[in-house]
Amino acid sequence: MAQPPKIAILGAGIFVRTQYIPRLAEISDHLVLQSIWSRTEESARNAVEIARKTFQDVECKWGETGLDEIIQDSSIIGVAVVLAGQTQVDMSLRLLKAGKHVLQAISEAEAALSCYNSICTNSPCKPIWAIAENYRFEPVFVEGKKLMAEIGDMMNVQLIIEGSMNSTNPYFSSSWRRNFTGGFILDMGVHFIAGLRMLVGCEVTSVSAMTSHVDSTLPPPDNISAVFQLENGCSGVFAMVVNSRAPKILWRFVGLNGTLQIERGHKDGRHGYSASLYAADGQSRSFFYQFSGVTEELKTFLHDISQATLKKDGSYEAEPRCSFLEGVRDVAVLEAMLKSGMRQGALVRVQKF
Repeated sequence: MAQPPKIAILGAGIFVRTQYIPRLAEISDHLVLQSIWSRTEESARNAVEIARKTFQDVECKWGETGLDEIIQDSSIIGVAVVLAGQTQVDMSLRLLKAGKHVLQAISEAEAALSCYNSICTNSPCKPIWAIAENYRFEPVFVEGKKLMAEIGDMMNVQLIIEGSMNSTNPYFSSSWRRNFTGGFILDMGVHFIAGLRMLVGCEVTSVSAMTSHVDSTLPPPDNISAVFQLENGCSGVFAMVVNSRAPKILWRFVGLNGTLQIERGHKDGRHGYSASLYAADGQSRSFFYQFSGVTEELKTFLHDISQATLKKDGSYEAEPRCSFLEGVRDVAVLEAMLKSGMRQGALVRVQKF
């Protein structure tokens, strides 16, 4: 049997400590966690201390010297980049140029794609650039995609996101999100757009949005109300409040033959999504799916980089749900909404990629 791939993590913040390390521990037989890197020694050591409960030999790396050691370590074939949005793309491109496969959250788009395509053109082995924290791996959306056929022709789509980003949230004080164009709207909203695009199966072509800033403890804007048009002719609404006293997250797809509704919540002490399908005859079916998307996307990334390493000619095609291009298309929808909001609701075409 092939040896499990060796990977490294760049970043040692909240999400690494509370999500990446525990989720990787669940699938520890699929990988070797070689290194965890942070800008500071203290942060790196704190994360490594948690990881060593499962990965006893994980190495602690920090600063420019530690980063160079990871880049130059030919045994490390994959790297998860879990850093501030402003630095993610530059760091990922640096790793891709060194031939590493990269998993990261999405932030910037056009210039990054151009650089990546250039790297792929000049490299015999195409490095995989995958997007993390991506709702396309949540079971509710995988199963919901199958149920969409039952509602018939779509007539309307509604997304309602009322978040709970307040001082009790561990990400509330995150400085990079506050100094990031689009702030929490972009950082949080991109995940919900990913779920939308996966379920409707087509692109958002244009948007008209109004934005506002009400909560002075949050960066602007903290509210957005948008109308969007899909390429299949259906229209929909997207309403997002960054911080609500009564949080709610809901997708609703109204079709000629029925309605599919997906809502985040709890059931029997489990956190996940309830999906309800309402048929034309008045009958309904409901399902509950626990959160497990991060684990599934990590397993997929590890499988992809292992297979790509075996097929050294660059012919291996990675799972399309992970692709950087899909993440860029998610961001493009929100960027169009934010641009429309700055223009007092003017119609804005979503950039095509």
